[in-house]
Amino acid sequence: MCKIDFTLDAKTIQELQEFAKLLNKDISKIMQEALEDYFAKAEQELLAKEKSQTNLSYDEFWDGVDV
Repeated sequence: MCKIDFTLDAKTIQELQEFAKLLNKDISKIMQEALEDYFAKAEQELLAKEKSQTNLSYDEFWDGVDV
């Protein structure tokens, strides 16, 4: 496991502390779960963006190209 330093605003820290108490979870666990959700969502958005940029079929893409 690696350790990194970063800064959060006071409101976010307060919310993390409150949710940690309510959920009876360690703040590190909450952050890990939140980041996993974020990465999954970001990956889906990137895949959707990539798919929208390549919506031509093979024949449509190569139509009119002489090789």
